[in-house]
Amino acid sequence: MAAPCSVSAAFQEHLQHLGLQDFPCGLGSWNKSSRNASRSPRAQPAGLEEAVPPGEETPEVLLELLRDQHSPWALPPDCSPQDRLLREVAVLAPELLRGSRVFQVIKSLRILDKGVEEVDEGLLRFQQLEELILSANHISRVNSAHLPRTLKVLELCYNVVGDLQDLSAQPPPELQHLGLGHNQLCGTFQEKHLTVDLWPNLVSLDLSFNSLTNLLGLVSQLSTLQNLRILVLQGNPLALIPTYRGFLVDSLPKLSILDDIQIWPEERQQFHGLARQPELIRSEARVVVSIGDMKGLPNPEAFQQLEVGSEGPLITYSYYVTYQFAGGDELKDKGSPEGTEIHQSPTVATLDVDSSAQDPGETKSHQKPAATEEPEAHSARVFATPRQPWADTIDCSYRKEHIAKDLVGLKSYLEAGTIVSVVEEKVLTWPVDPEENTVTNKEGQELKKNSAKEKQKKKKKQSCEFCSDPPIHSTLGTTRVTLETLLATEDLVATVCDFGILIPEKPPEPPVLEEKEVKKGKDKSKKSKAKKGDQKTTSSKGKGKNKDTAEVEEGQEFQPVPLTVQFQMQLLRWPLAASTQSQENVARAVGKTQ
Repeated sequence: MAAPCSVSAAFQEHLQHLGLQDFPCGLGSWNKSSRNASRSPRAQPAGLEEAVPPGEETPEVLLELLRDQHSPWALPPDCSPQDRLLREVAVLAPELLRGSRVFQVIKSLRILDKGVEEVDEGLLRFQQLEELILSANHISRVNSAHLPRTLKVLELCYNVVGDLQDLSAQPPPELQHLGLGHNQLCGTFQEKHLTVDLWPNLVSLDLSFNSLTNLLGLVSQLSTLQNLRILVLQGNPLALIPTYRGFLVDSLPKLSILDDIQIWPEERQQFHGLARQPELIRSEARVVVSIGDMKGLPNPEAFQQLEVGSEGPLITYSYYVTYQFAGGDELKDKGSPEGTEIHQSPTVATLDVDSSAQDPGETKSHQKPAATEEPEAHSARVFATPRQPWADTIDCSYRKEHIAKDLVGLKSYLEAGTIVSVVEEKVLTWPVDPEENTVTNKEGQELKKNSAKEKQKKKKKQSCEFCSDPPIHSTLGTTRVTLETLLATEDLVATVCDFGILIPEKPPEPPVLEEKEVKKGKDKSKKSKAKKGDQKTTSSKGKGKNKDTAEVEEGQEFQPVPLTVQFQMQLLRWPLAASTQSQENVARAVGKTQ
C-alpha cells in the first residue's frame, strides 16, 4: 500500500488507526453515554438509578479499557496526548467526532514519518489547530496559504525544504515557533524571508543542520525579530566560523538560548563590541589535526638482517599514518614541517614529500589509495605523518592546522567522517658487487687497468655501495573516524583508532643458521667420555633454564596487541566565558584572526 502523499490523506488514515468508531469508542450499543445523550432529561424518573442493559458498559468502564496498559485496546506508551484525548472524547461524547466535527476538536496534529509530500488545502478545515508537527516526511515546499491562521507551532524538521519563499508568502501571524532543522536550505538570500514583517510573534527558530553560509546577512535580519529568544543554527557551515557564537551573542541582545546553550551575562560581557567589528567575521574555519602514539606494529627485525656474503637484499621498514581532509582548502602547517601531503586522484595518490624530509635521489613515489568501506561523499586530500622506523611505541608528534575556506565542503566532510590508515613502507637495498675494470687486447689477453693498490681501494669503496628498489607501500589498517559531533557544539574529537591485531608471516630461517646448528651438534659429539657425566648434568640444568627462558620468550612473542593510533581533530572556536580559557586567550584569538 502506497504511503499517503498529503497531510489530509495521512490524517484520515490515522483516524482509522485510532478506531474512534469501534469498541470501546464510538456510538455503539455498548456505550451508555450515547443512549443517555439521545434521551430527554425527563425520561428518567427522579431518584431512580437506570439499570444498565446487558451488553452495555458505563463510560467509566470503557475509559478503564483505554487507560489500562494491559488492555488490548490501550494505545502504545509513545502515542501523542492528542490521540489519547480523541479516544476519550470518542467515549464520553462520541457525537462530537462524527463527520466534519472532528476538525473542530483537534488543536494539535502530529503526523510523523508517514511519507507526506504535500501540505494540502484540507488543513484549513482545522479551525482550532495550534500545533502542527510534520517532521520526518518528504515535504519540499510549504504553501503558507494552506496553513490555519491559528497556528502557533509549526515543526518541519527532517524534510527536504530547500527554499523559504512559499512558506513566507502568507505565514500564520500568531506563529511562535518555526522548526526547519535538518532540511536543505541553502543560498545567500534565505535570510530575507526571516524578517519581523513576516514573523512578528516568533519566539523560537530552529534552522539547524542546513547549508546556510551568510552569517552577516542572516544576523542582520534576525536582529529585527524583537521577540526571538531561542535560536538554533548549529550544523550549518556558518557555525564553523571561529567567531560565530560571539558575534551572534553580541548582535542579538535579547537572545536567551543559542544552540541549546544558555547565554549568561558573563558571556555577553566577554563578546561585547564584537558586533561592531564585522571585519573579524571571516568566512573560513580552522581545524587542527593531531596524531600521537602508534602501537602494536610487529617487529620486522628478522627481515632486516643481511648475512655477510648473502645474496639477499637489506630490507628497511618505515611507518606513517595517513588521514583525509576536505579538499580545496588553504593549509597552514604548524609543528610538523616534515609532514607529507598526498594529492588523491580516482586511481592513484601521488605522495609529495617536503624537501626537509626527502631522501637523496627520491622525488616521488606512488601508492594505491586507502581502501574504504563506502565511496567518499566529498573531495578530499590525503595527508601523512613523517616516516619513522619501527619501535614498540612510535611517537608521531604530528600537528597540522588546516584553514578551510569552503565551509559547505567542510560540512560534508565532517558528516562523512575521515579515513585514517597505517602504511608500511618497505625498501629493498642490494649491495653492488665490485667488478674489475679490464681491457682485452686484440690477441685476447686481459690487461689490468689499475695497479694492485688502486684495485684494493676501489674494492673497499665499491663494497660499501648499495642500490635501492622503489619503495613498496602496504596499508596495514584502515578505519573511519566519525566527526559529526564537530557540527554541533563539540570542539574536539579525540579517539584511539583500533586496527586489530596484525600477525605477520614468519620468514624462513636462513640456511646459514642450519649449518651452524649442525656444526654445534658435531662438536658436542666429540667431547670426552670422562667429562661426559658432569657435562651432561650441567647441560641438563642449563637446558632446563634455556627451556624455561624459551617458553617465556615464546609466550611474550605470541601475545599480540592490536595496532592502535591516537587521533585527534579540533575545531578552533573562540572560548566561552564559562570555560577555563582566560580573556588573554580571546585576545590572542582576535590577533590571529586579524
